[in-house]
Amino acid sequence: MKQFKILYTEDDETLAFLTKDNLEQSNYEVTHCLDGKSGFETFKKEDFDICIFDIMMPKMDGFELAEAIRQMNTNIPIIFLSAKTLKEDRIKGLRLGADDYLVKPFSIEELLLKIEIFLKRSQKNNLADKFVYEIGKYQFDTKNFILFNENEKIGLTQREAELLKLFLDNKNSVLKREQILTSLWGTDDYFMGRSLDVFISRLRKILVNEEGISIENLHGIGFRFTM
Repeated sequence: MKQFKILYTEDDETLAFLTKDNLEQSNYEVTHCLDGKSGFETFKKEDFDICIFDIMMPKMDGFELAEAIRQMNTNIPIIFLSAKTLKEDRIKGLRLGADDYLVKPFSIEELLLKIEIFLKRSQKNNLADKFVYEIGKYQFDTKNFILFNENEKIGLTQREAELLKLFLDNKNSVLKREQILTSLWGTDDYFMGRSLDVFISRLRKILVNEEGISIENLHGIGFRFTM
């Protein structure tokens, strides 16, 4: 049986010890960080199945941490554990992309149930991850970076293929420029931004004759792949 990995950030060492111990007794592998900044650095270096974040932490709070992680990974489940009880805080957390928000003091049984639910959902989403997409008259082979139909085959670079897949997974939705850059390169960098513009220009040329398909430039925000 797979041992799922949890990234857990909490600056209260006593609470963190008790929570981590309970999670590990339930066969989870838990990496604990005392602040948001170290949590983010850890997330960039390792693969995790779910994140559990306190909100009020030094260096980078839980809201900032969740926002940074959502720019890199739109699918990983995030659960907030916080003493902040205001409805506005709950709404803010959920708008940043968290999957749930538990108020301290929380029940470890409830937390374990939430983790189980979100991991099952995440696994189903991963199994449903597509390798071949239909785009107008083309088939898009994401593994081999090829757009093809009966009459032609167009090879894409790896970055172009990753960009096109990102658009397709988020079709008809706004993708912020920095979100795309972080997803593809791991950084929001000016020079990477120039490369992004080149890739988008090429994809537009390839799909120019596909009716109802466009890559819309939203000035100062990002792009929307309409299909």
